[in-house]
Amino acid sequence: MIGSASLVAGSSYLDPTTNSPIINPRFNHTMTLKINENRNAQKYTWQIQLGRIAWAFGEFIFRLIPRPLFETRCWILRLFGAKIGRRVHLYNSVKITFPWLLEIGDDTAIGERARIYNLGKITIGARVTVSQGSHLCAGSHDYRSPTMDLQKLPITIADDAWICADAFIGPAVNIGNGAIVGARAVAMKNVPAWTIVVGNPATHIKKRSLRVESE
Repeated sequence: MIGSASLVAGSSYLDPTTNSPIINPRFNHTMTLKINENRNAQKYTWQIQLGRIAWAFGEFIFRLIPRPLFETRCWILRLFGAKIGRRVHLYNSVKITFPWLLEIGDDTAIGERARIYNLGKITIGARVTVSQGSHLCAGSHDYRSPTMDLQKLPITIADDAWICADAFIGPAVNIGNGAIVGARAVAMKNVPAWTIVVGNPATHIKKRSLRVESE
């Protein structure tokens, strides 16, 4: 109703006449966020902050390296603490937040414009394909906290999995061996091994099986 305000648990409200927060009697506190406290909180040590500054320069060089020179880019990531296997293909438009929290197995490919937002550690197995535009998001906020505390939650993608174009993998999600997350799917829960999921939210549609090649 216009000119009145209702109180529902778990939401924030303003009095329409005074534009001030309303106290919800069920919780006996004002339903507002303390964003300034979040911004003023120390989220990283000074060592990590220095690492971020150094990586800003390293990333600039990473992006200048011509497309075919995959091993050179891997070498730069190793300098910054990443654990990178053999014959890994990382394109120069890949965005990596913290190289020292990244582990990639042999024969894996990370496609153009993929985003590796690894506030928490991201572990990618062998023979994995992370297609163009995919977003691996290992960070979030505690929505129940008034200060929206930062969460650094790991992601694991097991061997032989395929993250298709523009897919989103959420914090604390494990993708099983051989699993496929379809194009533009949103996986916010674990995906079992050798299954195919599509859509938002990602939903199981079938098992994945490999053909037996005739000799």
